[in-house]
Amino acid sequence: MTLEEQISAAEAVLFASGEPVSIRALLEALEIGPEAFEPVLRGLALRYGEGRGVRLMRYEESLQLCTRPQYLPLIEKVLQPVRRQTLTQAALETLAVVAYRQPITRLEIEQIRGVQCDRAIATLAHSGLIEEVGRRDTVGRPILYGTTEKFLQHFALSSLDELPKLTPVETGGDDLLDFGGV
Repeated sequence: MTLEEQISAAEAVLFASGEPVSIRALLEALEIGPEAFEPVLRGLALRYGEGRGVRLMRYEESLQLCTRPQYLPLIEKVLQPVRRQTLTQAALETLAVVAYRQPITRLEIEQIRGVQCDRAIATLAHSGLIEEVGRRDTVGRPILYGTTEKFLQHFALSSLDELPKLTPVETGGDDLLDFGGV
């Protein structure tokens, strides 16, 4: 298979999937190694550069073809999607704590927020935005939570490094974190 055929084959798989596809799965399907995949990845990136309605997104170890955010109103107008389920303020606050402090236990989240978070954690886990990533090696072995690839996808992030940076806010003794509009 030529390089152009490999690029087209990878594009077809990504388009048909509609979900992130692991790079490992693409390597296996194309029957090539990681070094031979770099030109394929560059070719895809060139095809989906600026000025296109679709973009190539990389989430850690997977790829996905996505529409550009500026076209969302037009897409909604044409496709008339089912109304999106929105997260409550409590769930959003809990998600922000998990995103910035992961891996983190339920008790640690509750200490930061000052309220119980069972329901928010259950909602976020059910929606696939957070997941159990292990257990803390302490008494009771509490569950550790972290964000998922779906979290990155939902917020159009390639990695957690793209999260807005937090800055301390002076409050007369206690330092709070300013989520900068998050």
